[in-house]
Amino acid sequence: MVVLAFLKLLGCLGLLMYGTKLMGESLQKLAGDQLRHILDSLTTNRFTSLLTGALITAMIQSSTAASVMTISFVHAGLLSLLQALPVLMGASVGNTLIAWIMAAEFNFEISNYIYPLMLIAFLLVYYRKRQSLGESIFGLCFILLSLGLLCNMADDMQLANQSTLMHYLAVSNENYLSYIILLLIGAAVTYAVKSSAAITATAMVLCSTGVWSIYSGVAFILGENIGRAIVTWNAAASAGVPAKRTAFGQLIFNLCGVTWMFAIFPFVVNWLCDLIHFDPTIKGVTADNNLAYVLAAFHTGFNFCNVALFIGLVKPLEQLSNRFIHKKKRVDENESELRFITQGLLDTPEDSVMQAKKEVINYTDTVAKMFTQARYLFSINNRMEFKNTFTLIEHYEEICDEMEVDIANYLNKVSEEDIDDALKVTICGMLREVAEIESIGDSCHHIAHTALRNFNSSKKLTEKQLDHIHQMFQLVEQALEQVKLLLHTRKVPKEASTIYYIENEINKFRNQLRKLNFQDVNKGTYSYQTGTMYMDIVNECEQLADAIINVAEARMETRAKEG
Repeated sequence: MVVLAFLKLLGCLGLLMYGTKLMGESLQKLAGDQLRHILDSLTTNRFTSLLTGALITAMIQSSTAASVMTISFVHAGLLSLLQALPVLMGASVGNTLIAWIMAAEFNFEISNYIYPLMLIAFLLVYYRKRQSLGESIFGLCFILLSLGLLCNMADDMQLANQSTLMHYLAVSNENYLSYIILLLIGAAVTYAVKSSAAITATAMVLCSTGVWSIYSGVAFILGENIGRAIVTWNAAASAGVPAKRTAFGQLIFNLCGVTWMFAIFPFVVNWLCDLIHFDPTIKGVTADNNLAYVLAAFHTGFNFCNVALFIGLVKPLEQLSNRFIHKKKRVDENESELRFITQGLLDTPEDSVMQAKKEVINYTDTVAKMFTQARYLFSINNRMEFKNTFTLIEHYEEICDEMEVDIANYLNKVSEEDIDDALKVTICGMLREVAEIESIGDSCHHIAHTALRNFNSSKKLTEKQLDHIHQMFQLVEQALEQVKLLLHTRKVPKEASTIYYIENEINKFRNQLRKLNFQDVNKGTYSYQTGTMYMDIVNECEQLADAIINVAEARMETRAKEG
């Protein structure tokens, strides 16, 4: 009987966690880029950031997802630490909405009315354009159904009368030591299951059936705040320094809040009970349904008060995070490698693609640095300096090859998830971009090898030829800057047409230099070998410009299909 009761409890909590996860992920799919645009645009000051965090968490009902999304924005450089900390504070407030839904279920049995919603959700799921909406309604139905089952299970089985189960779940002594133990258990369970809703539901069931007092339930719920912060820290562990600083700031915020509230929470609970005329000493079947409201009110009130105390301390919190999380110095300051997809896939495919987009920009920056170094080779006369620069370009070539494979593999993993057609189009476009960026790197590498041939040759390029090559390099550099601008902006800028203009100028200049080279070789101005090296560089620049155009076209075509 005890084993069956325990399994039923776990089954109900599992259904609750699945419903919360399904509703959160479906709402994120339904919102699409809007959630990220909201998070990016409504964080101009700490108060709008706070409100944004609360609203997004209330919408998707997952503080973990909201926190990870914020961390990924910081990691991608879209949010600063000062912007992100109030968002995470707001997420703690928005997370409390689920507690009020649970309290309503304990009092009104709203789960009895979910079956029409299930029918609507079933119909929407089979209508592809409304699939995400249908799945989010299914998630809500599962949440309400699990809460109803929890309430009925607690009433039918009379958990307070199950002596064996009580022996394992009950708190023997009501004192601060037992409350500390419950707080730590709440933190550990939240970290393990990554669901604060399960913690709140467990506390309400065990308190309403007399297994725990309301004080034990409150201590258990306080532990959930620590568990959430640890989950966020774990998500940022493999990310960059800004993400770790953000997660550390949330950890300090939650730990400080739990500490001051834990010292006075019995008095706060007594005040809340007096406010709604509830006797906190009454346990079990004699307790009225206001107990669930006391827990929900405490959960919300604590987070509101904690945010009110710390919203003015965001700057000191940022300084503390910067002090404790140090930025590691690179061995080679010129080295570029993966920076944004190092922690693997994120909670949703949309967030993973957003990370990959930042990595594509990083990849473009890397080949741009490689081009700068290849161009510099033609201005070096010192052998040691030439050797060091050429070695650096060879190193860049290895990095570029690895980045292409890593980004492509990452995008392929994302495409294996359950994604919509729009995201598939985006991923296909990004794979094309990555392939073309690798072609730019190859052209830079070929130019460097031609520079090496020229450096070691007895018949070097003439001053006139070098002047023409540097003019070609200037055009290529302008095209690279324009494509970097295109990748950085969400909408296609008016300047995008400039890339086509530059590429056309490069083609014209190549044709002009080809004719001049033919004439100069015939005149004997320089040798055929020198002319060959010269045209190799010119032709490589033209191919490089073609690859830049292909990157731009891939991005613009993707945006056109995304609408």
